[in-house]
Amino acid sequence: MTKFTSKSLYLIMTLLIFLQGCDNQPQNIEPKKGFELVASKLEDAINYEIKSKDLNAISMALVDDQKVVWAKGFGYENPERKIYADAHTIYRVGSVSKLFTDMAIMQRVEKGDIDLDKDIQTYLPNFKPENPYNKPITLRQMMSHRSGLLREPRKGNYFTDDEISLKTTVESIIPSKLIHEPESKIKYSNAAIAVVGYTLEALYETPYVDYMQKHILNKIDMNNSAFVPNRKISSRLAKATMWSFDNRIFSAPTFELGMIPAGSLYAPVTDLAKFMMVLFAKGKGPKEVVIKPETLNEMISPQFGGVKTQGYGIGFGLSEHRGYQKIGHGGAIYGFSTQLYAIPEIKFGVATSSSVDISNSITRKLSNYALDLMLANKNNEPLPNYIKTSKIEAKLAKSLEGHYVRGELNADIELRGSSTMLITNYMEVPLRKSSKGIISDGRINQGSFIIEKSGQDILVNGNLFRKKVKSKKSQFPNDWEGLVGEYGWDHNILFVYEDMGSLWLLMEWIEKDKLLQVKGDLFAFPENSGMYHGEKLQFKRNASGLATEVAIINGPVFKRRDIGASNSETFRIEPLKPIDELREIAIKAKPPKENQDFLSSDLVELKNIDKTINYDIRYASTNNFMSNKFYTRAEAYLQRPAAQAIGRVNKKLKTKGYGLLIHDAYRPWYVTKMFWDATPSDKKIFVANPENGSRHNRGCAIDLTLYDLKSGKVIEMVGGYDEMTERSYPNYYGGTTEQRWHRKLLREVMESEGFNVYEFEWWHFDYKDWKQYPIGNERFEDL
Repeated sequence: MTKFTSKSLYLIMTLLIFLQGCDNQPQNIEPKKGFELVASKLEDAINYEIKSKDLNAISMALVDDQKVVWAKGFGYENPERKIYADAHTIYRVGSVSKLFTDMAIMQRVEKGDIDLDKDIQTYLPNFKPENPYNKPITLRQMMSHRSGLLREPRKGNYFTDDEISLKTTVESIIPSKLIHEPESKIKYSNAAIAVVGYTLEALYETPYVDYMQKHILNKIDMNNSAFVPNRKISSRLAKATMWSFDNRIFSAPTFELGMIPAGSLYAPVTDLAKFMMVLFAKGKGPKEVVIKPETLNEMISPQFGGVKTQGYGIGFGLSEHRGYQKIGHGGAIYGFSTQLYAIPEIKFGVATSSSVDISNSITRKLSNYALDLMLANKNNEPLPNYIKTSKIEAKLAKSLEGHYVRGELNADIELRGSSTMLITNYMEVPLRKSSKGIISDGRINQGSFIIEKSGQDILVNGNLFRKKVKSKKSQFPNDWEGLVGEYGWDHNILFVYEDMGSLWLLMEWIEKDKLLQVKGDLFAFPENSGMYHGEKLQFKRNASGLATEVAIINGPVFKRRDIGASNSETFRIEPLKPIDELREIAIKAKPPKENQDFLSSDLVELKNIDKTINYDIRYASTNNFMSNKFYTRAEAYLQRPAAQAIGRVNKKLKTKGYGLLIHDAYRPWYVTKMFWDATPSDKKIFVANPENGSRHNRGCAIDLTLYDLKSGKVIEMVGGYDEMTERSYPNYYGGTTEQRWHRKLLREVMESEGFNVYEFEWWHFDYKDWKQYPIGNERFEDL
């Protein structure tokens, strides 16, 4: 029996720790000879995008014929655990999955088992959606997005998280009606590709995921990929993040789609590189032929007419790059964005994946830049520089601010903190300076908008937009108020709101659609734009006229979300502990010690500055989120410079017909501690952590709203005071034109006097000098 000494044991443990450390090191593919400078340029560009757009991780692989000439990951595969991304980090690649589904069908076409142009009922006899046209639905149509089927199935769609089977998903499409005549126009359809994949499952009596693993992924040696996650994939899957226009950030959901063939592949960019190598080898895989050259050629040829650089082939999107045909597909699924591009003629390819939701404009830009570099390198030309941007100077940004109109198109430029935002009918995106001038540059859009000043007006991509005063109020049917609100799921909310007299949707976090009222509660999406073009929605109301759900006809159903309070109600929570117990603990506790020099506190009662300021001090009553009194006096104090600034704000608002209504200002530290200890963890973003103190404690924060000087009525905002929901966010999408106009007015006037809005509460403003004052704990009666 071997005897281990303590020294031997120490050496073994050291070796194990070293090997474990090696396993955690990023595993990348260094640039092949001749691609060193290309890789260096791309590294600089990717690091720039991660830093400037606050991304988690990006991985990229470059292919030159049968070689991966460089592959590397950037940022963090797991930001919380600080695990670096590398070339083998796994991403959900979304609709890139469709290429694999379609290739599997084409294998069966080669064998004579399937005819692309036969009625789909030849293979799925029960698949009989309502088709009023004298033209059957075929696999060729579905694979090139020409079938006329709706975008999303009723069940198993992109929204619902019930993880139903592919069979049930496809069965839910059968009662639907075609949106367009087959072959008449392109309408992108996830539902159609679900049917394509189910055709394989039904004909060959094998679960789709198993069929794809055997006939496609294994043949390409995509050993780290699958259509359902296993332990190996889960261990390397990047942690993904969701985001929204109103600044919410949360972890991406991980449920599986019912329409698996349309978007459920998990893969690292190195496996996507293997797929591209099969394309460049004319269908030959590492060990056997995956697909014949003539079949592959058909897949990258335009279907139903057209040219080779536009529209769709079979699965592949077709476009042009520097005079060459470019093929590929993008993918977007909760928290992940992927772009795959290949140029068959010269056998160059790139795959880029990101673990932040809807960052496809970045993966596209980086992928196109990679191809530009590879082409320049091939032709011995100077390598191009990546387009980078910088912040717009404050004076120029201020001159751009305003509401601009061109016909029915609107373009608003707003200043939000240090950002200059462009808000159009269809999206919102930051504006920044570049070598091309002022351009759009954000996660959702890169360079599609170029802005120039033209006197008081602006040019957007050369088109003149006139500066106008934005209307405060618009006319719309009274019963639309019952439709406005939130519908759907936490991970994917559908917002219905009124804007400039029209009813709008914000869906999938970034798509804005102007609805056309057809009749009553039936509305239509735009006919020729947006993801759901040509489709309709139906609202369902209860007896009081409030819509309880909205359904895309024959598609997903979105139930109204209960947000906890109406605008006329006070939002309330159930404190985690009894109030008396909270108060006793808080009064005995001590504020955090601060080791720095502060200005002397000089708290001033606001009515000593301006007696016309009105009060509704909520914490001096029980009309607050805790339903208890915290102050013995209905008073409001601020540090003198902040109080004087509030006086100036009130004077400015009087000229516009409004006055200030104060809800809270200086707050003793012990009250902040009571709030924190009473509030559930999921709502703590709305209360300050007593370990840091609150800006209210320093006498430099104020909660307030507007009232109408003539009527004395409090102005209705999108959400109520102290409402602990996302409706409180300053940039929340929802409500009416008038509600958002008033919210914006309050913010603009407050910011003009040195206050900044808190990112989660439209009513909370911090004075610019708050860091110069100490945390206070004096009660009002002691001031």
